[in-house]
Amino acid sequence: MKIYTGKTVEEAVKLASNELGISEDDLIFSVEEEKKGLFSKKATIKVFELTDVIEFTEQYIKDVVESLGVGGVTTNTSLEDDIIHVEISSDHNPILIGKNGITLQSLNEIVRVAVGGKFRRRYRILLDIGDYKDHKYSRVAFIARKTAKEVQKTHQDAVLDPMPSDERRVVHNALANFSHIQTESSGVGHHRAVTIKYVED
Repeated sequence: MKIYTGKTVEEAVKLASNELGISEDDLIFSVEEEKKGLFSKKATIKVFELTDVIEFTEQYIKDVVESLGVGGVTTNTSLEDDIIHVEISSDHNPILIGKNGITLQSLNEIVRVAVGGKFRRRYRILLDIGDYKDHKYSRVAFIARKTAKEVQKTHQDAVLDPMPSDERRVVHNALANFSHIQTESSGVGHHRAVTIKYVED
């Protein structure tokens, strides 16, 4: 986190952009002070880096989990394809995962909203506990491929069970190269699901 000052917010942003070598559009900052007096103008911004985002994410997760009475919380964060991956470990992992991963998904959404609100930018954040998501992705991809083969044979569209956006992405990617197959997401919120369609060449 760094502080930059200029006569205007725009000037402070330009200073930060030039010094950090980051385009103005990609800067993550908050306005700390802005004075527009007749004889004096001053604007101060606080510029955040990705390390600040990750640090906030990890601490927020620990605070939320510990508020639930779950102790021994540790996090391990990595960045891949612009997605912040956070591996969580605690004394009671099954509780945090919940039935069919519902608790983990809710925690993921809470963290995503909190981080977006703090830094005024949407981040793709993926929480995982004990490789639960990796195993889930493997099952989702298996079901998607199996269903797609049936659609290829019968020419009848099929709708998968509703699933969160990260799992829908797995379906789209798993079937991207299937001949005569097209995938489409539809529905709202927790009812959003992927339809596997048969298409002619």
